[in-house]
Amino acid sequence: MQPISPAMADVRRTQVLGVPVDCLDMPQALAAVAKTIKEGKAGAVLAVNPEKVIRAQADPALLEALRSARLLIPDGIGVVLAARLLGLCRMQRVAGSELMPAICGLAAEKGYPVFLFGAREDVNAKAAEVLTERFPGLEVAGRHNGYVADPEMPSVLDAINRSGARVLFVALGSPAQERWVQRYLPGLKVSVCQGVGGTLDVIAGRVPRAPPAWIGLRLEWLYRLFIDPRRISRQKALPVFAAKVIGAWLKGLVVRPHQ
Repeated sequence: MQPISPAMADVRRTQVLGVPVDCLDMPQALAAVAKTIKEGKAGAVLAVNPEKVIRAQADPALLEALRSARLLIPDGIGVVLAARLLGLCRMQRVAGSELMPAICGLAAEKGYPVFLFGAREDVNAKAAEVLTERFPGLEVAGRHNGYVADPEMPSVLDAINRSGARVLFVALGSPAQERWVQRYLPGLKVSVCQGVGGTLDVIAGRVPRAPPAWIGLRLEWLYRLFIDPRRISRQKALPVFAAKVIGAWLKGLVVRPHQ
């Protein structure tokens, strides 16, 4: 029997190649976030994609951070397709770059203050400006860039708690942000903490989002590679992920008739 996601009683948590991910779509993800904020308990919202699956298989700390998250969104289309191929569930892609603005819309509507932590100072400042313009009524209770030395971290944590923010967005990149959340969230007073990777760069206009046609064709990863060829080192995990998924599928075909 597959476990239930800690965020929603009607959302199942499955595993793709041994790495957990929740079987949901965007409306369910946003409903889970709203429920978590109302409950007032600190919960992490983290993304799962093929690259992270491969990394987590070799990184126990990252795997533990994912397992302890309140919500694990299927951020990569590869994870969605793998779940379907392996007969796990029919989840839909929930892009973290789309969930974050949706949460901001919810926060503006309900009066939940938010805090932005991460990215460069200019990016962080611009993202805060854009978000408050895009979502009238949104209160950015505080913000801080992601360039913080360990001795300075207590003051950042204190600023987050003193801000009264109910939602914290952490943009440190993976796996740094997952490790940060795992380490520091228990001591924070926020209700929801989402790891958003490079989303602040997109919101600030520093990095373009893929055109709708590319997104519709599920080729956003390829567009991002075109505009930033340095990502090739990270995307080497994609063929490894595909090979492992196909291997698991073939193994299932052999084992299933004898069950």
